[in-house]
Amino acid sequence: MARIGIKICGISDRASLDAAIGAGADHIGLVFFAKSPRNVGIEQAAALAHHAAGRAKIVGLFVDPDADFLNQLRQSVRLDVIQLHGKESPAHVAQVMAAQGLPVWKAIGVRKTADLDAARAYQGVTRVLFDAKPPEGADLPGGTGLRIDWSLMAGYRHTIPWILAGGLDPRNVGEAIHATGADFVDVSSGVESAPGLKDAEKIAAFCEAVRAAG
Repeated sequence: MARIGIKICGISDRASLDAAIGAGADHIGLVFFAKSPRNVGIEQAAALAHHAAGRAKIVGLFVDPDADFLNQLRQSVRLDVIQLHGKESPAHVAQVMAAQGLPVWKAIGVRKTADLDAARAYQGVTRVLFDAKPPEGADLPGGTGLRIDWSLMAGYRHTIPWILAGGLDPRNVGEAIHATGADFVDVSSGVESAPGLKDAEKIAAFCEAVRAAG
């Protein structure tokens, strides 16, 4: 089996970045969403991206971003991937892909099989990221600790490369990989000691559990 991809999302300080890369994460997520406890400013993000250069790919997470903000941010922050985690339509996603010239991942909230089917509308993205669908009216579109019902994904034929997120942690990620067949996983709250505060020991344990499952 090929090496399973690992993204540690919501990194906001250099120590956590070093812990994630040292543990074997190949993608680091920086959150640009003011309501999130993991939100980073442009200057902070630029320093983290520079520190990670050549060691891990930087994924910028955005929620329904406008073009001006993306253009402004990219003048300062080196991104390898753009992750869209809002209610972006296929047309909006296509506009971002054309304008930014970077790989784009589209997050899809999953509560039932029909939500998996909704991903088919985003043909052309590099990957879709399946996350647990938050309750209606929730402030955060992700990073909630909610989990997908993995049985929905067992044997499901995905038409786009995908990433499994939603409620993963060091204790359950191995089971999640075996249940869904995921070859790429994403974690945020599952490796924190408090919202927005990453825990180096949990990061290491998560990456170790992923390697063991692979």
